[in-house]
Amino acid sequence: MIQKVLFKFIYASVLVLFLFGMAHAQTEVSGTVTEEGTGEALPGVNIFVKSSPGVGTSTNLDGYFELEVPSLQDTLVFSFLGFERQEVAIDGREVVDVELTNQTFEGDELIVIGYGTQRRSDVTGAVSSVPRERLENLPVTNVTQALQGTTAGLNITTRSSVPGSVGNVQVRGLNSITADNSAFIVVDGTPFYGSLNDINTSDIESIEILKDASATAIYGNRGSNGVVLITTKQGNVGKPVINYNVSQGFEDFSNVLEPMGPEAYVQKYADYMEQRGLEQTDVLPNTAEIENYNAGRTNDWLDTVTRRGLVTEHNISLSGGTENARYFVSGGYLDQKGIIEGYQYNRFNLRANLDLTVTDWLRTGFNATYANNQYDGGRANFLFATAMSPYSVPTNESGEYIIYPMSPEQLFVNPMLGLTTERVDHVRNLSGTAFAVVEPWLEGLQYRVNASYYRNPRYNATYSGRLANDNNGTAYKYNSQRDRWVLENILSYNHEIDAHSFDVTMLYSAEKEIYQNTSITGVGFFSDALLYHQIGSADNISGGSSKYEQTWLSQMGRLNYSYDSRYLFSFTARRDGASVFGSNTSKYGFFPSVALGWNIANESFMEEFDDVDEIKLRFSYGTTGNPAIGVYGTQSTAGTILYPFGGSPQVGTYIAGMGNPNLKWESTTTANLGVDFGFFRNRITGSVEVYDSKTTNLILSRNIPNTTGSGSILDNIGEVGNQGIDVTLNTENINTGNFRWESTFIFSTYKNEILALYGNDEDDIDNRWFIGNSLGVVYDYEKIGIWQEDEIAANEHLNHDPTARPGDIKFADLDGDGQIDSENDRRILGSSLPSWTGGLTNTFHYRNFTLNLFLETAQGILRNNSDIYYTDEVGRRNIPADMGYWTSENASNEWPSLIAYQNNKGYGHPKDASYLRIKDVRLSYNIPQSLLQRYGIQNMTVYFAGRNLYTFTDWQGWDPESNQAPRGSGDWTDNYPLVRTLSFGLNISL
Repeated sequence: MIQKVLFKFIYASVLVLFLFGMAHAQTEVSGTVTEEGTGEALPGVNIFVKSSPGVGTSTNLDGYFELEVPSLQDTLVFSFLGFERQEVAIDGREVVDVELTNQTFEGDELIVIGYGTQRRSDVTGAVSSVPRERLENLPVTNVTQALQGTTAGLNITTRSSVPGSVGNVQVRGLNSITADNSAFIVVDGTPFYGSLNDINTSDIESIEILKDASATAIYGNRGSNGVVLITTKQGNVGKPVINYNVSQGFEDFSNVLEPMGPEAYVQKYADYMEQRGLEQTDVLPNTAEIENYNAGRTNDWLDTVTRRGLVTEHNISLSGGTENARYFVSGGYLDQKGIIEGYQYNRFNLRANLDLTVTDWLRTGFNATYANNQYDGGRANFLFATAMSPYSVPTNESGEYIIYPMSPEQLFVNPMLGLTTERVDHVRNLSGTAFAVVEPWLEGLQYRVNASYYRNPRYNATYSGRLANDNNGTAYKYNSQRDRWVLENILSYNHEIDAHSFDVTMLYSAEKEIYQNTSITGVGFFSDALLYHQIGSADNISGGSSKYEQTWLSQMGRLNYSYDSRYLFSFTARRDGASVFGSNTSKYGFFPSVALGWNIANESFMEEFDDVDEIKLRFSYGTTGNPAIGVYGTQSTAGTILYPFGGSPQVGTYIAGMGNPNLKWESTTTANLGVDFGFFRNRITGSVEVYDSKTTNLILSRNIPNTTGSGSILDNIGEVGNQGIDVTLNTENINTGNFRWESTFIFSTYKNEILALYGNDEDDIDNRWFIGNSLGVVYDYEKIGIWQEDEIAANEHLNHDPTARPGDIKFADLDGDGQIDSENDRRILGSSLPSWTGGLTNTFHYRNFTLNLFLETAQGILRNNSDIYYTDEVGRRNIPADMGYWTSENASNEWPSLIAYQNNKGYGHPKDASYLRIKDVRLSYNIPQSLLQRYGIQNMTVYFAGRNLYTFTDWQGWDPESNQAPRGSGDWTDNYPLVRTLSFGLNISL
């Protein structure tokens, strides 16, 4: 209630300030803009008020301008293509004359790379920067949501919109079959091992994506899947600055797949009985349904289990410093109530960054963060809600939940029963890095030491009692803790000799992880009152615990060389050791890379091409690694079992897994060819990249004779490859005094291919792994229609599918033998990996308003549709109203009959999952600074934002993007639908 009142007060205050500012008097200034040195007038120079970017004008042919400004104490900003941007304080003057100097090439901008920074013009690897505006004023709850669609070659795979869920970050495809394909995360120069939920987007200054071997080899065994470099905000010299951001978001379904209503549901049952050839004795199959039908009682279960979602976020930071001490401190709180009853997520996070200059040769400081993520509460079952009969109700006359609303049907229990479960789930992250930088007497020489420590405890406890349909009462407690320390020693040396520039970096690091967990389960409680607090009082108690340790040791060297910023060379070599490998092979892997670059635009023969600002060719070739196994993965393991002997149980052992001490690293070798370009004073910039990667020594499970005591063993017996193209194009379409329009287009396509399996040419059909094809293929029968009554009557099915009935799916007889069988009549129909992905961002600036629109697309996706697959249970559940079914009257050739599931041979109903989505729309307004100054406010921005506003797709279901769990998996969270979010926000700087 307090938050709501505060929020309304803030918005009312902003509205008053806005209306007052619109009526505020204006003062006119004028002047002339000329070129420094020549004195020539500059026509078309853009001029705007710094405090009000939308208030501006441009110079005429004589370089003259006139502009009404909110205050003579404002600052004017002058920008012109090819010249340095310049800020000039009006300082009470009515005439302001300015000279502009020629622009410094933007390639001199420093960007973050592994273990340091580098001028963008000298970068030889594939490094992309995420646009800063993607981290501001968007209705996102974690970094992965902000990264979606921002960078060519970067793919964020989402499972669902469950509050607190985090997408998986992948760079340039899948490099391994069984190992983790997630990108490596680095925060402020050191490895990060928490969840991306732990990083507040408001604390982030920049994000770079390292994509090729030249850029990622510096991280060796962690760089094979790409690297995401996150740099958080630091303090600046000056007075303390307070920033406060608050936003309120409202969530709803992005798309609704309505279940059948009462009338359609009754008709479905009648059609079902007719198709089965059974006499219908009553209007509905179950007693409870019949009673409610006769009484006229119905229930909308979708409405019962859902609510309007709400997301509230507060972030505050304090930054500032002196020449010798700079600081940044922030805190944030996020509260999210999902659209399904019971789903909620709370996060509280703190960050402190401190940088101290102790002497002229010593600098020290630390970066520390704490995050507490809470996923408490019982949850309603959304899947069951879509399956329930509309003639069933959730509660009895006493208001208690009915366990089986469709009694005596017990396949589906009341979707609301989960709300009676007591459940806590807390995941914390406490991490920090202390550093010291020593710059001795030799100019350009620097030694840095980073000491990092991470602690990630988790506490989970649940109790399911009688109200949750557990007559025994079941309590469960789980505690785990992951501790990790990293010590990095970094020695670097930068030196220039005439046109030669050298940058040498060397690293020696050690790392250790300790993980342990304990769990206990109790079943059988005489009362639900004690919940999970007295598990010792249970009739049956079981528990378990585990612990492991693993260590790494690494050395690295890198040389970057530049001649006259024209010819570039980079060489990196890293040696990583991992304790997970066995004794019969080296625990160390060696990962080198080399890259060349040519800044063609800096050549003398390019001087006559005035419209070309940048042309740089880049080529890199190198290897990265992946351990691809867990702790004890190379060792044989034993399990225990009880067996009867001599009339009493005895403990015996058996081989649980056969170890292979000869396992080696998975290695990914990548070649990358890229070109960076800039034209027309960099109004058009971008890059094109072509890459080819191959991963060898894939670790897979190979079958061995059972006489060894184990049926399989891990071995290096596979290869996979990726080939692709990444394109990025940035354009400044219009730039006038009052209006600017900028666009960013990204395009990515890649081909994934399994090159070898198990050391032979045999496919693995059970896992859907086929040599010469990609991972994630859809391997199934080919649907060519629906069997119709006249076709069955004419016996057309006898030489095709003898068991077929009217309404069954007609499958292609691929081998023409008159039988539809799994061995000969299934083929690869497509892939769940997209053929290409793209994004288009348009940003419009008009006076103090900014409008940003982002479109995202993924094309060429084929995915099994579980929403159709579930209709195989139509005799006992509700089905989507928009998905029809075959009857003798409508003779559909698309939808099967209600009983076709009995003869569908496990068909997965694959459908085209390509889509184009209006991902983000944001409208913001900057309050004029002249109005804010009297209140001591530096800047104030109000904004409205929408996310997942509309999806253009042929997919029939809740969402084409989310990966739905297969039937029977028990992972109901994957059935959480995609949400649309509308939010309002306010940013204030003091």
